[in-house]
Amino acid sequence: MPRFYCPAPLATGLALSLPAGAARHVQVLRMQPGDVITLFNGEGGEFDATVTRMGRSDVEVEVGAHHAVEREAARAVHLLAGITANERMDWLVEKATELGVASITPLVAERSVLKLKGERAEKKLAHWQGVAVAAAEQCGRNRVPTVHAAVTLKEWLARAEAGERWVLSLSEGTQGLSAMTGSGPVTVLSGPEGGLSPSEEASALAAGFTPITLGPRVLRAETAPLAVLAICA
Repeated sequence: MPRFYCPAPLATGLALSLPAGAARHVQVLRMQPGDVITLFNGEGGEFDATVTRMGRSDVEVEVGAHHAVEREAARAVHLLAGITANERMDWLVEKATELGVASITPLVAERSVLKLKGERAEKKLAHWQGVAVAAAEQCGRNRVPTVHAAVTLKEWLARAEAGERWVLSLSEGTQGLSAMTGSGPVTVLSGPEGGLSPSEEASALAAGFTPITLGPRVLRAETAPLAVLAICA
């Protein structure tokens, strides 16, 4: 059954117009009045909904039964991920959402190729959040991970709350991910292509990040955080 994110209050029996993006998708699928879809708003569970009207640019539905189903990962993993080049960041956001990431904060690292400021940064953030929404619709999640505004590591550390922290590292003294226990929320820091700079890694370690390794092979910047998510899921 097609699934659509509808960031609005939902309740059984409610009649509403779908958001523009969802309405376009319903029209592309050539759905008709009487067809049933699934709606979720990120507040828990999902709803059946029946298409009642197909307009030229709008779609109206009646919300049906609520199903208290969740498909979240067992552990909340928050990614602080170095911004990668070209389309690789899109791929990272999409796959991280599928693997259950709790949130993503794009990191403007010293070695990041893509630098974001002003209007360009706002457009990229909106685009990445859209990628996360589409991935949540596809994979069955009922909660969409938040993609936060891009920050430098210094900015993130200045406002971060306490909590467990890991940094993916190729340095000596790292621990294997299998040695990390616990079930509480964790922030995972990973670098862009070329990794974190020595000063960034030193700042992370000084701020309480535990250096971890995924094994003897060097994974790409967009692959390594996904491996962590897959293991923690």
